Amino acid sequence: MSETFPVKIIARIHTDFPTKFGVPRQSGLIDSLESLIIFEPEYRDPLSLRGLEEFSHLWLIWQFSKAVRDTWSPTVRPPKLGGNRRVGVFATRSPFRPNAIGLSSVRLLGIEKHPHYGHVLRVAGADLMDGTPILDIKPYLASTDSHPQATGGFTDRLELQPLQVLFPPELGEKLPEDKRAALIEVLAADPRPSYQHDPERVYGFFFGDWEILFSVDGDCLSVREIFQGRGCCPHIWATRGSTRGQNPHPCSGRRPGICP
Repeated sequence: MSETFPVKIIARIHTDFPTKFGVPRQSGLIDSLESLIIFEPEYRDPLSLRGLEEFSHLWLIWQFSKAVRDTWSPTVRPPKLGGNRRVGVFATRSPFRPNAIGLSSVRLLGIEKHPHYGHVLRVAGADLMDGTPILDIKPYLASTDSHPQATGGFTDRLELQPLQVLFPPELGEKLPEDKRAALIEVLAADPRPSYQHDPERVYGFFFGDWEILFSVDGDCLSVREIFQGRGCCPHIWATRGSTRGQNPHPCSGRRPGICP
């Protein structure tokens, strides 16, 4: 019988990603993404943050809250390998592990006093869904945590080139100016599953309070439409092959030029 150890949720991070689609594949890839860490009431004592402002970066230890399961597999199929090759789970950062725990390095932008939640942390470069439970926070130490000569296994053999993003100005104006650069970086990093390359397919995901629709042809990504609010039209996802829909069904609010 394996031993167990109780772990407490000390905070939750609030990001622009209500679903996993679009979340950066690793922390630090998109530094323009800002997030807010709000502590649970039990851990809002400002004394626990004394001295933290002296550090530029932090380690976040967190829970893959959407991947918790009773069983685990010794091998997984990393998306970076096209979902076809199996490698050992401990040679990957897959969420499907014996303990659904993740590790991310983020940049500390500041410690702010919130009128309702006490002291909160504003960070940049997180790769987490909105509401992800934070289990611990530790300072990043460049003198010991950075290993420039480290090898990256199978990831060293992958060529990840950013996509060219075609973002019509009239669509960009639908977003607040402080959100546009981060969204473009998210899209340039190619949020699609690595095994999907259909140029006719329309993909969609939520970014903050907006629904982003796009397609990819070769190394060019085109933003098709942006809609305010998270009340999406299910017809899009079902008929265009997005990961959200399963079966096509009629809808009352078709998106012009998108919904058939």
